[in-house]
Amino acid sequence: MYLKGILLCIFVVTVLADEDVLNTCLDAKYHKSKPSIEDALFSECSSWKDRSCCTNKTAYWSHQSGPENSYNFSYDHCGSMSDKCRRRFFQDNCFYECSPNVGPWIVTEKISYRNQRFKNVPICESSCTAWYDDCKNDLTCKDDWGDGWNWTSGFNTCPENAKCKSFSEIFQNATNFCQRVFVGDFAVVPKDSKEPCLVLWFDSKVNPNDEVARYYAKKKGLCCGARRNQYAAAFLLFALFLWMYLAL
Repeated sequence: MYLKGILLCIFVVTVLADEDVLNTCLDAKYHKSKPSIEDALFSECSSWKDRSCCTNKTAYWSHQSGPENSYNFSYDHCGSMSDKCRRRFFQDNCFYECSPNVGPWIVTEKISYRNQRFKNVPICESSCTAWYDDCKNDLTCKDDWGDGWNWTSGFNTCPENAKCKSFSEIFQNATNFCQRVFVGDFAVVPKDSKEPCLVLWFDSKVNPNDEVARYYAKKKGLCCGARRNQYAAAFLLFALFLWMYLAL
């Protein structure tokens, strides 16, 4: 009886672990340990309120610039950013802080504000193009926003001798922009590709990224049958050895 109970518990844990990759948060400064429902999320983050890795407080900070921003990041380093461009960056912030769908792309990165990041998330070309089109006439002085800023003022300013230019001058096109502005975050999926892709923002009640994450997790052998079959084989082997041991 005790043996059956032990084996059942082990099996249940392995099955639950199999699904964790589809419902997980980054190990980072402002992320929850597990996704959960929020009564409301500020502005552009509201898409994620039914299953969110961010609190409303974090959502609010994600819509600020400079000292009020979660990371003291200023979007106005080359003059005032346009409202439409700023909105797109806020949507990107919400995706980073709130999305529970990035499990298949989580990697370890131990830096001051996080132990994990997502890498090469397959973003839809349509999301990327909309972001770029709303920002291409705004100004910036860097192509990689994740590194190389001057932080002596307490928030980011342009490095010495860096010149402010339009996004279109610096990035040339939408794909280059999305794959360079935060290097390594996204891999753009062309609109004619047969592979599914994630959107940065949605206004439907159903999160369209759920099924996309499931597709890639299964493809990578992280869940949904592929990994479960591996667990089942290991479970049966363990059960056999445990039975043989207890029978001695």
